[in-house]
Amino acid sequence: MKGIVKRTAVTALAGVMAAGMLTGCGSKTLDGSQTVATVDGTDIPLGIVSLYAREQQMQTAAMYASYLGSAAEIWDQKDDDTGETYGQKAVSETLKSVELMYVLKEKAPDYKVEVTADDEKAIEEAASEFMAANSEETIKELSVTEDQVKTLLELQTIQQKIYNPIKAEANVTVTDDEANQSAFTYVSVSTSGDDLTDDDKKKKKEQAQQILDKVKADPSGDMDEIAKGVDDSYSALTGTFTTKKSDDEDSESSAYPEEVLDVLRGLKEGEVGSDLIETDTGYYIVRLDKELDEDATKTKRDSIKESKEYDYYKETTDKWLDDAEVKEYKKVLKTLTITDKHTFTAPTPTPVPETTETETTEVETTEEEK
Repeated sequence: MKGIVKRTAVTALAGVMAAGMLTGCGSKTLDGSQTVATVDGTDIPLGIVSLYAREQQMQTAAMYASYLGSAAEIWDQKDDDTGETYGQKAVSETLKSVELMYVLKEKAPDYKVEVTADDEKAIEEAASEFMAANSEETIKELSVTEDQVKTLLELQTIQQKIYNPIKAEANVTVTDDEANQSAFTYVSVSTSGDDLTDDDKKKKKEQAQQILDKVKADPSGDMDEIAKGVDDSYSALTGTFTTKKSDDEDSESSAYPEEVLDVLRGLKEGEVGSDLIETDTGYYIVRLDKELDEDATKTKRDSIKESKEYDYYKETTDKWLDDAEVKEYKKVLKTLTITDKHTFTAPTPTPVPETTETETTEVETTEEEK
């Protein structure tokens, strides 16, 4: 069991374990020993903020590259509202995040949260591996010491452990009106697009009406088959929606047009909308399949609960940070920059060779013995 706990802790703390993560060259040399802020009298060295900022920089760049294919030119762009570059904003936000970690460390005893001996061992090993895996150039650019790596990992461990105890205080409730989900099947016939002529749109409306007439003639039939019978390019899809409309619900908060939801909420289970539903983008044919979809309702209830608990956690911890005595040293912080020309990237992981069940068991046994 001890070995398993150790490996789990190392996995949880692996966010900054990136060998050779420096790419590019920094314009300024950091002094990681300088105090960049104090929280209730405790000094925060710049090296910790530097390391955490680069971790966030790597993760953000990876996300942009994944979704947009490139992470170029994201940090030097300016925010129209503040005039700051997004790199400058990222540095400021990183400092706030680290300040909060120090506050959470102060609050940890109140929630019986502690760094265990297994955690400490994992932290020490992870910090040692990090220092050994990165080049002297990278460590110099980060201006971080092994002790500072340990401190950041300890802070992240506490932050991870204290989340559940804090959110448990929220004692949130989720009503049926908030959670209950209904399921439906629909066919949409799009009339959007600049290349569509009036005749095209007229034809699409006629096709949508044909689909509706056939579905009404056989309400329990296969809507996808019916739609394709009119035109191979059409298909039926399924979806869910909140059964009862909330007071603050609008069309922007839903995946489906308001006109569609209004019709669906007026149907009984198994019923088909009597008329074509016209929206700005096309026509809809709908059938209410389940007034109460239990699986979708459970998923929605869990999602709302988690969201409310997170809101409580955020409000609580934000207040703690507001109430803390925080002093920031702006001149020191300005020496830490995030720009498009100075990037930090993690290497592509080397695939781990597959092992047999017996070999895996032997590795775990060795870890146990350690």
